Amino acid sequence: MPTIRDVVSALGTRPGVDAVLVLGRDGLPIDAKVTDGLDAEGLAALVPSIVAACTRFGAAAGRGEFGMGVVEFQGGIALVSAVTADTLLAILVKPDTNVGALLFELQRHGSAIAGLL
Repeated sequence: MPTIRDVVSALGTRPGVDAVLVLGRDGLPIDAKVTDGLDAEGLAALVPSIVAACTRFGAAAGRGEFGMGVVEFQGGIALVSAVTADTLLAILVKPDTNVGALLFELQRHGSAIAGLL
């Protein structure tokens, strides 16, 4: 049976992926795979505030609970997903990386990933 470490490793070896972080809602990393030069703990600490802002936005817009967000930056894209009530997943990808298949897989396999935690 695969572990969360196996999932993080598989996602982290996809073309264009710079970082995969599984973290608690408190911002503490559970597991991570990052490329050189990225600080997994520092990045993980920032993710809960992104989710909190999206949660407030969703409530104000009548859209319900936060599920997944995609944020585009000049230097790439960040995908943030609520895996369980207590666990988040963040993936950083390089610019010009097609994230469509990755988004589909995260939606499709989200419950299986949650089962590993």
